[in-house]
Amino acid sequence: MVALVLVALVVVNVTFLLLGLHLSESHAETVLRMSIQGLDGEGSPQKLAVSRRERSGTFAVRDGLNGSAAVVYDYSKLLVGYRSWRHRACYITRVDKDNFPGLDAVTETFQRRQDEDAGDKAVPLADRSILGTTINILCSAVPVFWA
Repeated sequence: MVALVLVALVVVNVTFLLLGLHLSESHAETVLRMSIQGLDGEGSPQKLAVSRRERSGTFAVRDGLNGSAAVVYDYSKLLVGYRSWRHRACYITRVDKDNFPGLDAVTETFQRRQDEDAGDKAVPLADRSILGTTINILCSAVPVFWA
């Protein structure tokens, strides 16, 4: 009888724990979806890939009418990187650990910098060791510039 009551208590506890985990995961996904697409569901949805091991998040964003780009937030190195598939360059910037800029602001800044460099002879970053793995892979075949 005692064993039966003990098993019932374990089953009830596990059920509540799993239900709580499901609710919190569902809430986190909803918050993430709202922050990427917008509260009213308008705008184009953004794609996000998160790497816990690298402590980074990668967004696919628009670059003009028919172009796309990738924005990488590297939380361990406190860097944000940008690579447009229409241009042959990557751009990075340092960020404050307490004040990460939003995706729209970052994209606008990098695109403006990219347009400024169109005719410029800027010097690319020589030491890529400061870049995290994700940004290094993203920018492996193109020069990297500070934005």
